[in-house]
Amino acid sequence: MKSKRKLLIRIIAVAVLIGIAAAMFVVGRGHTVYFDNKDLTAADGTEYKAYYKIEVFVGDKSVAKLSAGDRGMVTTMGQDFSMVLHITPTEGGKKVGSAVKLKLPYDMDGIILNLPALLSGAAEEVYQDEFIPAVVEEESEEAVVTDEFAIPTEE
Repeated sequence: MKSKRKLLIRIIAVAVLIGIAAAMFVVGRGHTVYFDNKDLTAADGTEYKAYYKIEVFVGDKSVAKLSAGDRGMVTTMGQDFSMVLHITPTEGGKKVGSAVKLKLPYDMDGIILNLPALLSGAAEEVYQDEFIPAVVEEESEEAVVTDEFAIPTEE
């Protein structure tokens, strides 16, 4: 009787863990989305010029104000991503609004979106890229060999 009860509790515990894992998969994973307002030349030679200013809103919150050449970012959960852009194409130009909805890829944690290419209707391969942080190598200090009087000696 006691062993059946232990078995039942273990089965329930495993079922609860599987349920939590399934819920986390449905909710999605976290992503860091980077917004570039930079000039871009695609592989086919098409050029996309940066806008004078872009303000990015996710939800009701302003997350980035980008001048030409700037990058901003936001952290989000899930695969569905939507933002509203307030674009000023040229200095002194009229501000234009644009709503954008995207599906974020499961296999990328950091995603770079080139906004000029995205707004021009370029293919996903052109406006979207994976953010890979640069590895900074630290300079190693060489050990200085000294004698008993703390005077450096040559080896």
